[in-house]
Amino acid sequence: EKILQLYLILIPFILTSGLFSTTFHTLSTIIGLLLQRLAARLGVVTGMHLAEVCNRQYHTVPRIILWLMVELAIIGSDMQEVIGCAIAFSLLSAGRIPLWGGVLITIIDTFVFLFLDKYGLRKLETKCSHTLFLLSSQYVTVSPDQGEVLKGMFVPYCEGCGPVQMGQAVGIVGAVIMPHNIYLHSALVKSREVDRTNKKEVREANKYFFIESTVALFLSFLINVFVVAVFAEAFYGRTNQEVYTVCNETGSPHSHLFPQDNQTLTVDIYKGGVVLGCFFGPAALYIWAVGILAAGQSSTMTGTYSGQFVMEGFLNLRWSRFARVLLTRSLAITPTLLVAIFQDLQHLTGMNDFLNVLQSMQLPFALIPILTFTSLPSLMEEFSNGLVFKIGGGLVVLMVCCINMYFVVVYVAALNSVWLYLLAAFLSIAYLTFVGYLVWLCLIAQGVSWLDPSRRKGTDTSVLIQQEPEFDS
Repeated sequence: EKILQLYLILIPFILTSGLFSTTFHTLSTIIGLLLQRLAARLGVVTGMHLAEVCNRQYHTVPRIILWLMVELAIIGSDMQEVIGCAIAFSLLSAGRIPLWGGVLITIIDTFVFLFLDKYGLRKLETKCSHTLFLLSSQYVTVSPDQGEVLKGMFVPYCEGCGPVQMGQAVGIVGAVIMPHNIYLHSALVKSREVDRTNKKEVREANKYFFIESTVALFLSFLINVFVVAVFAEAFYGRTNQEVYTVCNETGSPHSHLFPQDNQTLTVDIYKGGVVLGCFFGPAALYIWAVGILAAGQSSTMTGTYSGQFVMEGFLNLRWSRFARVLLTRSLAITPTLLVAIFQDLQHLTGMNDFLNVLQSMQLPFALIPILTFTSLPSLMEEFSNGLVFKIGGGLVVLMVCCINMYFVVVYVAALNSVWLYLLAAFLSIAYLTFVGYLVWLCLIAQGVSWLDPSRRKGTDTSVLIQQEPEFDS
């Protein structure tokens, strides 16, 4: 479900950094695995998902703000799905379907989603995996330098990279670790029956969920490394004239997209598919477009399920999946359609850059609560985080927050408007204040007792966290 958002960031980044982008993907995958472990442990031990725990533990105002932030992340993710699918339809039709037409077609996703939901999630996941495997199979055809691939995976280097490239790099973190997926993962583990009175069974469930997450993320990581290597071979170091010549020789109808000059090639998710088709044949273009559509459907599903769990957990409201996906898609499609009608692909790509910033800013609203609650002995009992996980988790949260704040600063600095600077400053103060409040509670849960002004006992951390009466989850 992360693949569509990830590729929207990766393509322009690969142009200037080559395989360096896989270094950030490696880091993001490791962090994502740690957070999925915490989310699964919370669901298995407590029998509640993260949104339900937030409902019970946080006071009303921060709980509502958290819900709004997660909903923003879900809507932003759905907007990226709309952008990706609109571009995919345009590619598949050789430009006959305009972008605004592709946006309108995505309305049908609502009904397609409901059909696939009845058809079976596992079958859909299998079909998506097959499509992406076909895309990654181009790795064998390209045969990149294996040493350079390994170097790009583990050695953080980037020749000639500036703030723009680093901003794109940290955007990978937000694409891999999407905040609403942390809430979703803590809920999905509840589908497995576990006897929570049997500590041994709980411990085994935690172990097998961790193994499952490790295998899933590792396979996802491998597929993305293969695709990045193919992109790097096709894009890195190319000039507009070189790409125009290749596309013209292969009879591509899209050669006019590239000016005949020696400037470095600049592409987006649309031109990326065109370049793949020019260099590796028309099949690569169509596989790419179908892969985007498959990733978009998966993104729609995860967003819908996340929205359901988040709304039920935070507000105790139960909506049907049809109503939930209809609400999210309606909010996502309106601004995207306006940009597609009155602007061009470049502005649509700019909207996607803004959505990457939005996703990055929402990360602390999932990372901090999951670390807070998995560290509470009163909630997790003997399965609460130990000293290593507390320190390691705290450093991960700090690193992710710093990385994403840098991303936001880079984005805001490029706005070149005094009014936008003032608005950004006001929102930043409010944002940092709320994040600071969550960090304060997190530190108290970690055992930093001197931060709690009303602390009475050495192990009581509930004084700053509201204890709600139990409800049937």
